[in-house]
Amino acid sequence: MASEQNKEYFNNEAAAYDAKHANTLDRIVEELRARLDFIGVDWVDEDADSGSVRLLDYACGTGVVSRALAPYTTQCVGIDLSENMVAQYNTRAENQGLARDEMYAYQGNLLDPNDPDPREFSGFDFHHFDIAVVGLGFHHFDDPALAAQRLVERLRPGGVLLILDFLPHGKVADDSHAASHTITHHGFSEEQVKKIFQDAGAGKDFALETIGIAFNKATENRPEEVRRQVFLARGTKD
Repeated sequence: MASEQNKEYFNNEAAAYDAKHANTLDRIVEELRARLDFIGVDWVDEDADSGSVRLLDYACGTGVVSRALAPYTTQCVGIDLSENMVAQYNTRAENQGLARDEMYAYQGNLLDPNDPDPREFSGFDFHHFDIAVVGLGFHHFDDPALAAQRLVERLRPGGVLLILDFLPHGKVADDSHAASHTITHHGFSEEQVKKIFQDAGAGKDFALETIGIAFNKATENRPEEVRRQVFLARGTKD
């Protein structure tokens, strides 16, 4: 299964990940913050007495999505297969002066087909989120439809599912590259994404935007670049 390959690959990448992808990660933060209204959550307002906003960041990596949206939430909870990525996430949060109840990640898997409600994630702390996000993780999942369903189950009624990933594209890595074995989908069409949201119970007010980030990948064995355009899709739990 891709999950074990993902875990091994991202464990190896974790220590250098933020430095290696700094420009792209900064751009993702910028694009997410520019689309707060599009995302459609009742965000925390520092100038008003607003309530809580809880975010679930699945396949969180080092926490770029959490860091982007943390100023507008009261709590970010990350979950990732890779314990090394989780360690980087928590180190970054601690270095920002954030308490554990404000931003913290856990190692684990919500997508095991044989374990719909993992015991370690069964309590209230891991349910009733206002927003659940997967940032550039969908194309690594064996079953994106199952992922959407599992995440929507952890949203409160009216909560938002948010997916950041690629539109359809060509193969980006030759088989000799370690990353090639972690990629299970070469992008998603708007029709595919909309059906995934609807089937998961988050089809209300579905919207998809193409955002201003493009990944261009060339390899030694294939010098031509493959352009990957990023989309942001949102839907509300029915």
